[in-house]
Amino acid sequence: MIVIAGIVFGAVWGAMRARRRKGRMLDIIQYAAIHAIAFGLLGLIVTIVIERLVLG
Repeated sequence: MIVIAGIVFGAVWGAMRARRRKGRMLDIIQYAAIHAIAFGLLGLIVTIVIERLVLG
């Protein structure tokens, strides 16, 4: 669940960031994709750490 939230949040944040910089449509898509990947990966790491701490 954390991974999905990270992907969605990253995509929205990346698109907003590119739009603020007056990017074209392909720039917005690229920023959204890169941020989604980065935040999804961060969410995966957080999920693994939480599961290791809880399950021992």
